[in-house]
Amino acid sequence: MTLSHDAPNAGNAPRGVSRRGFFGYVLAAGTLVVAADLGQSSPAAASVPSLPQPPELYDLNDALTDAALPTSQLITVTVHPDGTAAFELPRAEVGQGITTSTAMIIAEELDLPVEKVRVSLAPARPELLFNQLTGGSNTTISTFTPIRVAAAIAKQQLLEAAALLLGSNIALLQSKAGVISAPDGSTATYGELATKAAASETKQVTLDPSLLKAASEFKVLGKPRNRVDAYDIVTGRKQFAMDLDVPGALPTMVCRPPTLNGHPKAILNKADVLALPGVTDVAMIPTGVAVRAETFGQCIDGVRALRVDWGPGSVEGQDDESVLANLRKAELPLAVPKVPLLTKTVDADFEFMFRSSAALEPYAAIADVRAGSAEVWAGLKSPIVAQSEVAQAVGLPQDKVKVNVITGGGSFGHKLFNDHAVEAARASKAFGKPVRLMWHRADEPRQGRLHPMATSRVRATILAGNVLTFEQRHTSVETSFRHGLGEALTAVATKLPTGLANLGVAETIFALTQEAPYNFGVVDQLLTETDQRFNTGSMRNIYSPDVGCAAELVVDMLAKTVGKDPLDFRLEFLKSDVVKGVLRKVAEVGGWGRQLPAGCAQGIAIHKEYKGASACLVEIDCRPETVNRKIRDGVGGPRVTKAVVAIDIGLVVNPRGLEAQVMGGFADGMALALTSSVHLKDGHFLEASWDNYFYTRQWNVPADFTPIVMPSHGEQPGGAGEAAVACSFAAVACAYARATGKVPKRFPINHDAPIGFEVKTFVPPVPASPTDGLDHTY
Repeated sequence: MTLSHDAPNAGNAPRGVSRRGFFGYVLAAGTLVVAADLGQSSPAAASVPSLPQPPELYDLNDALTDAALPTSQLITVTVHPDGTAAFELPRAEVGQGITTSTAMIIAEELDLPVEKVRVSLAPARPELLFNQLTGGSNTTISTFTPIRVAAAIAKQQLLEAAALLLGSNIALLQSKAGVISAPDGSTATYGELATKAAASETKQVTLDPSLLKAASEFKVLGKPRNRVDAYDIVTGRKQFAMDLDVPGALPTMVCRPPTLNGHPKAILNKADVLALPGVTDVAMIPTGVAVRAETFGQCIDGVRALRVDWGPGSVEGQDDESVLANLRKAELPLAVPKVPLLTKTVDADFEFMFRSSAALEPYAAIADVRAGSAEVWAGLKSPIVAQSEVAQAVGLPQDKVKVNVITGGGSFGHKLFNDHAVEAARASKAFGKPVRLMWHRADEPRQGRLHPMATSRVRATILAGNVLTFEQRHTSVETSFRHGLGEALTAVATKLPTGLANLGVAETIFALTQEAPYNFGVVDQLLTETDQRFNTGSMRNIYSPDVGCAAELVVDMLAKTVGKDPLDFRLEFLKSDVVKGVLRKVAEVGGWGRQLPAGCAQGIAIHKEYKGASACLVEIDCRPETVNRKIRDGVGGPRVTKAVVAIDIGLVVNPRGLEAQVMGGFADGMALALTSSVHLKDGHFLEASWDNYFYTRQWNVPADFTPIVMPSHGEQPGGAGEAAVACSFAAVACAYARATGKVPKRFPINHDAPIGFEVKTFVPPVPASPTDGLDHTY
């Protein structure tokens, strides 16, 4: 199979595939099983303007997609005798809707109703290497063509079997809704043909190019569709990790240290805790003391009753300002002189505080570790690495550990890490019994994964209305990529004690994702990372929200310096027509430039990544009566009253799913700008649970919100899972600056406000189980 790439047009054109030269395999099986092979791809060709940034030539999605190509033939589509098609998706469904979009892709090429396509999640398969990593909004980009080709080959085999059965020429046959019809009216169902099309031995086949549909022929793709699992989700039938029926797996929770990354030295009252109602087991593991009981409520009682001798944590006595001071010491100097002759200089310096990446579903995993084997069930975005890490943790060969990937209730980068799976396995081994481990909500912001604290400094120079240089130095607490790139080797390499391998991955990902898509002369964006003491991760959109917010605020400052409207200035300097298109769209729909009361303003911003572009327009109310409004169990502050977000990702698979992604991305971006962060004090984070962590709430979201999916075009989809976060963050920040007349320097803007909650205790580490829930309802 060959893969051709369209040359980029000044960063506008995504890489695509031709419909010529594909081949695949019909695998030996009792029913029809086929696989695509994209392993013989040709290298990308590029024709771009001079001095492009790396993402304009080859970005992170190119790297992830190319890494997946060699094992694409190991991903198979199966047609069953009941007429259904099945596919094990080697990615993790964590709420982004990829099982729905994948079913739509298969249904399109197979001419099957979507309802007859069953998409499940593949367990850890080490042979897939880099092809089982979920991240970077890459799932649809990297799997789109392999899945289409496999489905088209399946249809080709069914047509060949039908031609023999019905005595007709294959060119005269028609397929529709799982039935193949001949000109004489005779028919055969896919179910009837499945065994006839099966192969007794694996063979290579060449795909008839006419059977791979062009975008103009699509009847399923591009049409809005509800999620295939929506009914199960709203009725409670959907099974997440904690819903699975694994015999003997009792609830388990961990008593965690009072300071970040402390460790247990001794249990001081184990017998007393074992005597509590329902408690069956208590044992030390590296991250704390595990308690197993009949119910989670009894686990909480056990955790609260424990007295533990704790060893010190990794940041004893540290707080926000001391960590920030350490960051400042690591900052590299700006290269451009501050006041070059005859030019104007715009300087800006921003700070981004720690933020939690906890999802709606807390870390949760079931583990059953036996003498010679282990099995784990969890939401995992890097299951091959999880398999390796569990095996190492419990002292088993990797092939003796089975890792089942379960649909996760959110991720935001959290489930790239396998902390929950490893912890469950260690507890199961310590007890010699299966466990159903779940983190307490209080554990997540205090001991869980965080978006690292960072600073971003920007300097731009202007001469005669033109931007000559645009320099950005982003300095961050280390972003951990120790989950690897999908397979065990890179995961091990990033864990080397020096930290240099992790830094190398971080620098590469930064270089392949960050882009200032303007004609700003010499553009230079550079990352420096330091301080390995924190639990961090690739929180949604990784570097882009902070880097993009800082850059777009400076773009507004540049527009003001030359006396131009922020929209007009962007349109004048943007390189990409795709970016200009989404920008013009939000300006049109949002009514850019309309008059607002004093203390209110509009903000507008763009972002280019994931083979597409997004733009956001917001209106914000910063008047005192709004900022100081009283909110029950929440925080006030500025209120975004209106938002319009447009996204262009090329070929659109499911517009309805894309709209949902845009809504979620906006909620994230707005929270990053206004309310969501954690506070470090005396070596521990103050926030615990969602009532302390002020992510976007219903009372903060704009009543007027419009998501816009630009018309589908091209032959290849872009990524959508994170695309709306950065532009939304930046637009809210720009609006705030225009409404108040002061460019914010620290984010979120309410971080330095008085703590809006009562800080929960650190010993015990979790609050008591509530018994008065109805008293807190509205």
